[in-house]
Formats: sequence, structure tokens, C-alpha cells
Amino acid sequence: MNQSNKEGFRPIKHEPPINFTGKLKFYGRMLLDLQILTIFTDIRKELPKFKGHVLDVGCGQSPYKYLLGPATTYAGIDIVDANNFDYLNSDITPFDGENIPFPDHTFDALICTEVLEHVYNHQKLVDEMYRVCKEGATGIITIPFSARYHYIPYDYFRYTPSALKNIFSKFSKVEISPRGTDVLSICAKVIVLFSRNIIPDNIYKIVLLPFWILLLPVLGLTVIIAHVSRLLNLGTDHDPLGYTIKLIK
Repeated sequence: MNQSNKEGFRPIKHEPPINFTGKLKFYGRMLLDLQILTIFTDIRKELPKFKGHVLDVGCGQSPYKYLLGPATTYAGIDIVDANNFDYLNSDITPFDGENIPFPDHTFDALICTEVLEHVYNHQKLVDEMYRVCKEGATGIITIPFSARYHYIPYDYFRYTPSALKNIFSKFSKVEISPRGTDVLSICAKVIVLFSRNIIPDNIYKIVLLPFWILLLPVLGLTVIIAHVSRLLNLGTDHDPLGYTIKLIK
């Protein structure tokens, strides 16, 4: 079976809430973007606790930097050709995607959100994270699990907790938590289905647009079910949207 390399619905660039419009986009998208919502829910619990020198690996537009407290200094790194992911951030250190350009034991804390699935030699990058962290450094990493093929062709892996324990085995403490349940994953896929079809980009979708408009109440009900299921933790966590890994070196 041939797999198309054309990405029909590319992820929307995630930018920090730096002004009123930015805040509307940042917080408003979480109504529909359940991946971002669950990531933000976990990230905002941890980042205000960070102290010292913080490294953000694959930082993009540094959307979560604003959550760090005044007792931190921030260093963001991303690949040289981050524009392939629609990101352009001049306030970062470029790197090759594997070798982190800082000395051993430099950082007190680490952030890495939705990056490892895009790194073919992921173990090399994780080992580099370990190398540049000080003893006792803390970290938070998020990865997708139930997620579509995205940023094609730069999307290589989905990881289970069993694999993640091995990948991060050098760290002294590794806590892996699912983000959401199968109910939330199903809702996310329905939302993406509507999103791909409600804005026509070809004649086929234009013809079917009235059909999707008639089904908009289904989208509304799905969004309600998604947020209720997240609050009540309905379903099984064996098929979550993704995983959050909290680390201590």
C-alpha cells in the first residue's frame, strides 16, 4: 500500500500568549485541540517549580517559556531547519537534532514537548539530555501516542511506557503518566475529521461541505463529551492521546 507524503491537515504552529490576540489563540485552541490541552495541563503544574538554568529541547516558538518563574534562566534549542515545522525563532541556539551544544552538567531543569517522535536517533538525543543536566536536575517531556502521522515525513515513532522506561533508564527517577483516555482519543479524532473537511481545499470537499455543516451538532456534542470525559477521567488510559514523563537525574 502506498502512503501519501502529502499532509492534508498540518498541525497549527504553537505560539506563546504574548498579547491579547495571542492569548485568545493560545487558550482558545484548547477547546478543540485536545493534545495541546492535555500537554498544557501537565506542563503548567511543573514549570513554575523549576529553578536555575532551564533547557528547552526542540522549543519551536517557546510557547511555555512564560510559565517559568523569575528564579530561572532559559535556553531554547531547535534544529537549523525548523522552518520545515513552520517555526522561526531567532532567540534560540540552533543544533543538529542530536548533539546538544552545551557542556556537561550545565542545566538544572529540562523541557521537551512533542519532539522525540520527530527524532530518528532518539536515544542519542535522550543521552545528550542526560549529559547536559546536573545531578538532581528535573525534567518534563511529552510525547504523542494516539496521534495522526504529522509533519510528514518527519514523524517516525510512537512510544509505549515499556519503551520509555528503557529510553530514559539512565535517569534516577522516571514517572510516566498517560494524558487522557481512549474516550478522549476518539473525540480528538472526530474533531480532526471535522477540521479537515469543514475548510474545503479541493472540489471534492466543496461538494461535501453541506454534509459536514449539517453534522456540526455532532462536533459540538463531541467537544462536550471530550471535556467531560477529561474531567471525570472516563475510559481506559491504555490508549491515551500521549504520555508525560517527569524525570530526575
